[in-house]
Parts: sequence; structure tokens; C-alpha cells
Amino acid sequence: MTQLLDHHELQDTLGKLARAIAGAAPRDVPVAIVGIRRRGETLAKRLLPLLEKAGIAPLHYGVLDITLYRDDLTTIGPNAVLRGTEIEFDVTDTWVVLVDDVLYTGRSVRAALDALIDLGRPRAIRLAVLVDRGLRELPIQPDFVGLRTDTESHHVVRVMLKETDGVDEVVLDDRGNAH
Repeated sequence: MTQLLDHHELQDTLGKLARAIAGAAPRDVPVAIVGIRRRGETLAKRLLPLLEKAGIAPLHYGVLDITLYRDDLTTIGPNAVLRGTEIEFDVTDTWVVLVDDVLYTGRSVRAALDALIDLGRPRAIRLAVLVDRGLRELPIQPDFVGLRTDTESHHVVRVMLKETDGVDEVVLDDRGNAH
């Protein structure tokens, strides 16, 4: 197991992400921060005060459940857990920043894009990820990246957050050792 980010590095990385997002956000369009359930949701919440500190106050915050949009839904079937989408605003003509913890194959982001588009027609959608581990299967690239790390298919990147895991850290592990 290799630690990629400790508590302080994770905080610094989120600050870097917030500054990059704030620098790119248009000033004449409503801005929304939307986290992909589960850890993307937590990261999006953490980004809100950091974005304000960086000079932008998003008008909207939401959470996206991509379960029904996954391309492997038939294989997980009755084990699928719906947690619900909580987007209480019209996404039409909004500059949306989609937030996720790890970008790997691109399949979760594809599902999130489909789910978001079903809600309206945003002016633009940008992708912010804490970790980009490469090895894409779809032509999806992040706009804002906290950490890029080279991995192999037998690796797993685990993002652990205080709110859900009791600790803030990101580790790289072999799939056989992950729990």
C-alpha cells in the first residue's frame, strides 16, 4: 500500500481544485457544484467554502445518483442501491461542475453525464476529480485534477474521507489487498 495523499495534502489538493475552478468559472452564468454519490458528494460539499474563499459563490449545489445509468446495471441487478438524486434547481443554462473522487475508465462519468442531461441542458459541464488514475476506456478527460497518478489495472485507488471513513487519506493498493 502506498499513501498518495495524507490529511494535509488532501486539504491542499482541494484548495488547488477550488482555485482552478474559480479561475475558470464564468461570471455571467449561474454556477452549480454537483457531486456524484458517494465520495464525490462529500468532496463537492468540502469544495463549497473553498470556492467562496477563492472568489466564487456557486448559486447551486446538488448530488447525483448514477445507479440507474450505469452500463453494468444488469450485472449488479437487485444489489443496486438507489440513494437518490438531489438537484433542486434547473440545470438549464447553468455552468455545472461535476465532482468525483477517482477517474478511472470514464464509465461513471459517462453515466453522470447521461443523468445530468436528463435534467436539462446545462450551458457547460466541467469535470473535477480528486485523483486521475488513467487507464481510460472512454474518451473522457477531467477539466480540473487534484492529483494524476500512473496506475495499472491491478491497482485500486482508495479515497478515504473523514465523513465516511473516519480518516482523510488517499492510498494506492493492489486489488487483492483492498478491503
